Amino acid sequence: MRLDARWHATWAALGANAPEAAWQQLRAAYAEPHRAYHTLEHILACLDVFDSVRDHATRPDEIEVALWFHDAVYDTRRSDNEAHSADWCDRVLSRQGAEPAVRDRVRAMILATRHAEPPPPGDPALLVDVDLSILGEDEATFDAYEAAVRREYAWVPEPAFLAGRGKVLRTFLDRPHVFETEPIRARFEARAQANLRRSLARLGP
Repeated sequence: MRLDARWHATWAALGANAPEAAWQQLRAAYAEPHRAYHTLEHILACLDVFDSVRDHATRPDEIEVALWFHDAVYDTRRSDNEAHSADWCDRVLSRQGAEPAVRDRVRAMILATRHAEPPPPGDPALLVDVDLSILGEDEATFDAYEAAVRREYAWVPEPAFLAGRGKVLRTFLDRPHVFETEPIRARFEARAQANLRRSLARLGP
């Protein structure tokens, strides 16, 4: 399904009209020139993975909305991208008549993609695992992801990037599991563990 058709289907499932202006603004945001990985291709990849585990979601349509917006604001010089992305999504949901409980759940899921700590169980964990599924892709896909992230942080000097990236990757290995949900863990955990260890070895001590 083409992305524009999927966008309309997401909102139809929520019982709302698809906001065309928001879709055009979102497309422009994901096409910003400083993005190398956090683009609409990433959103499409997330939606593809989510489709394979959709039956495990409690409110799948809310997860879809959160996926569309979770990287809507992306500036590697800031640390509040997820909060701004959640705000943007909340404004759109409000204009489309979403109930406060829906808005609160979607906001919480987007904020969970900060990856500062393991997500709450249920739909937030499933969304976060989908977002992180790139960690468990094949070596070539994972290495292309790592190279794209480096391009997004091209302004960071190499020593600082190596240290910072290493810290981020180690946080996932330091957890009991990289992934919190069983279906994603079964498919991606082993490769994620291998990819992370391989990448950390390249990054150095």
